[in-house]
Amino acid sequence: MTAPRLLIIQPDETDPVGPLGEWLTGAGAELDIRLPPRDELPDDLAEHQGVICLGGGMDVDDDMHPWLKQVRRLLGLAAGTGTPTLGICLGAQLLAVATGGRVERGKDGPEVGGALVSKKDTAWTDPLFADLPLMPDVLQFHQDVIAFLPPGAELLASAPRYPNQAFRLNRCVYGVQFHIETTPEVVQSWAADEPDLAAFGRSSAFETDSLTQVHADIADTWRPFAERFVHLVDGKLSPAQGTRNSLPLV
Repeated sequence: MTAPRLLIIQPDETDPVGPLGEWLTGAGAELDIRLPPRDELPDDLAEHQGVICLGGGMDVDDDMHPWLKQVRRLLGLAAGTGTPTLGICLGAQLLAVATGGRVERGKDGPEVGGALVSKKDTAWTDPLFADLPLMPDVLQFHQDVIAFLPPGAELLASAPRYPNQAFRLNRCVYGVQFHIETTPEVVQSWAADEPDLAAFGRSSAFETDSLTQVHADIADTWRPFAERFVHLVDGKLSPAQGTRNSLPLV
């Protein structure tokens, strides 16, 4: 059987696919990594069976990065056609905006550092989220938040400060506000580049020992999730049951 081909959109050179890429290829996927604007994005998804959009330091509608419009278009296309999709942090925000949701600056300040999110009821029957623990480990580093989910989206994970931490729409299209792809070195480089944002983290948030433990916990939790995503793409895992509402045409 031919390996499923995933389009990996990397909006920012400082947020590579990292360990997530190893988990995906280990599960049998082929990765087509595009770093715009250096790498041209495809016009459609005819040559890809799944899409992942990573994070980045820009806003969802940043005028300094006009190619984000094409990223939003591709994510809307993926959602509208039911192509298995995963948006991570900025990728989740772009996905939300592309499908009718809203992203705003977080009124209660940034979320920064290792954290926990809590599964919602819908997650317990979701093909990707069901086997996650009640409160999975994640890495947060953002100041914009998904204020309103797209119409028809199902909330899968939440947190006290900002509730929209993970969502699903059209049975196989997912967004997570947090990071699962980072390494300690990547997070430390973000903290060095954005000290004002990093200052919202705990005093030990960016120490090597602390980040090493956080990422070990993330790997234990999210490696199987990544494997399940590949199985969703290649048809070995069935998508979620239909949601209450249908996604508007994009």
